[in-house]
Amino acid sequence: MPDNQSFEEQFLSQEAERRLSNKLDEAEQIDIDVKTDMLKIVQGQANEVSVTGQGLVIQKNIRVQQIKLQTDSIALNPLRAIFGQIELNEPVNAVARIVLTEVDINRALTSDFTRSLAENFKLNIDGEVISFVPQDIQVFLPGDGKIQVEAKVLLKAQENTRLLGARVILHPRTNSQPIMLESVTCTEGKGISIELILAFMHKVKELASLPYLEWEDIAFRIIDMEVQKESIILMIEANVKQISPSQIEFIN
Repeated sequence: MPDNQSFEEQFLSQEAERRLSNKLDEAEQIDIDVKTDMLKIVQGQANEVSVTGQGLVIQKNIRVQQIKLQTDSIALNPLRAIFGQIELNEPVNAVARIVLTEVDINRALTSDFTRSLAENFKLNIDGEVISFVPQDIQVFLPGDGKIQVEAKVLLKAQENTRLLGARVILHPRTNSQPIMLESVTCTEGKGISIELILAFMHKVKELASLPYLEWEDIAFRIIDMEVQKESIILMIEANVKQISPSQIEFIN
């Protein structure tokens, strides 16, 4: 926390840090810097809020190695702000830099939240809907901008269910190139049909082409992704309509 903060800024920042820390299972470091003054608080305004965190753990299996978040000006509920609670009166724009390690990603893949997302990932192959039930998924970041995924999933269709094991190596989208699929290898099961690969890539392209993804009162998009050896750096833009308790529990 900067030493040149005013009393109001220190109070709001310390209260926000305390409330956020109480929501976390673990935090190596967390710093919140609120830029405002008493007049602006009474008027329900803050110039900006920045959040820096290291080693944040929430919901047992979701960990973020590092996060740096910066908002633009904020319209606050003035009464709640006086007592250290940040409640938005208007949507706020934010930019975040998030670092996830290979260990963090694989740990998150075992969470109930991630498994529920995977189970809602459905493909349409010639009119037949295929859903996924993850059995085991591991992500490896060997360097050279590659993401390697080793997965065992149950493919569930209306008529049957079968086990499929696969190894996929891809390069994520950058400013100069689309998502590039380097290889797909069947490691368990009878094989992977061309139709399944095409449907999967079409679904990935469809999700990647969305202007924003939505989660509760947050609309966000990944504006840049840098894949390094054993870590991924994400730059994210977000429009936050409100900060509800469930959102705080997830994005700490």
